[in-house]
Amino acid sequence: MHLRSIEQSFTVTYTYKLHFTQKLFGTHNTLFRDVFEGYKKNGRVKAFFVIDKGVHEHHPDLDREIKDYCIAYPDTIQYTGSLIIEGGEQCKNDPGNVTSILEKINTNSICRHSFVVVIGGGAIIDMVGYAAAIAHRGVKLIRVPTTVLSQNDSAVGVKNSVNSFGKKNFVGTFAPPYAIINDTDFLKTLEHRDWIAGIAEAIKVALIKDKKFFAYLEDNTQKLRNRDMAAMQYVIHKCAEMHMAHIAQGGDPFESGSSRPLDFGHWAAHKLEQMSNYGLRHGEAVAKGIALDITYAQLIGLISEDTQNNVLDVMQKTGLDLHIPVETEKEIQELLQGIEEFREHLGGELCITLISEIGEKHDVNKIDLDLMQRAITGLNDSCKIRIE
Repeated sequence: MHLRSIEQSFTVTYTYKLHFTQKLFGTHNTLFRDVFEGYKKNGRVKAFFVIDKGVHEHHPDLDREIKDYCIAYPDTIQYTGSLIIEGGEQCKNDPGNVTSILEKINTNSICRHSFVVVIGGGAIIDMVGYAAAIAHRGVKLIRVPTTVLSQNDSAVGVKNSVNSFGKKNFVGTFAPPYAIINDTDFLKTLEHRDWIAGIAEAIKVALIKDKKFFAYLEDNTQKLRNRDMAAMQYVIHKCAEMHMAHIAQGGDPFESGSSRPLDFGHWAAHKLEQMSNYGLRHGEAVAKGIALDITYAQLIGLISEDTQNNVLDVMQKTGLDLHIPVETEKEIQELLQGIEEFREHLGGELCITLISEIGEKHDVNKIDLDLMQRAITGLNDSCKIRIE
């Protein structure tokens, strides 16, 4: 017998800030201290640091600079140690990395009112964010992204994850960071490959949200390709601003629904990363995924051939490789399986974001697999012609 029910709703407000700076750990720069002081006035806060090994190799004095900084502000920050971990997507495949971080959180008595500070690319930020989110049901996290892609996109959101069962981001949490700090200096030592790869996410957000921003990217392809810092800083700031606005104003920050416009091009990207054993950078895979979905959108009549060519030209002029690395029928079918895996990741109903024109997203709930296969071969043929 059903006697009664109790129903209750509540609202939780989340606030986090994105800061832009240079030489974050120079003792003359008070931003890092101010972030901690903003959390706890007149009190010292514990901080444990996780550093991407690649960043550490390019900035060998970084750990010492961090220690010196904490010593310079002893009333605000208590340095409790650091851990250097190999970055890149592979770090999300090894459960031992999460365990190592949890052990350090435990042995250094990092509690809910302490901080884990992660410095590195998007993959290690994802992984460390997941570890921080499950320790004590959530310790405070500060993200210091060091790549174009992480500064303009992946570190800006509220998601944390690791890979499992051969699937990207299978295990994860929604846990907003306390703060994000973009330091321009880290971009100066980026491999050129990573500099270019990060532009893919800028093109993505422009295509689905802002025609004028796409025009800026079109007008500045050579500056971006040639590592013009002022142009890239504008792109990063604009992308991050649009990303944060989407989270706050999109109505579904924790993705309980099926529409995920910020994942434009990602069904193929995730599968291509997996198929390459994560040899492809995320941004490189996203570029290929966007180009493929643009080609498919043209085949189903959503966009004109002129629009398709315009988008592909801009992407290639920035230095992005759009070729889909599948050759055999078996490989093509394996890639197409990514559509079903993306449906599962969404929670049941397939929702793929395409565009109806530059700056206008268009969601579809069904993909014609024969046409998508034509899109793969058509895009690859087009890439050959453009290269020649």
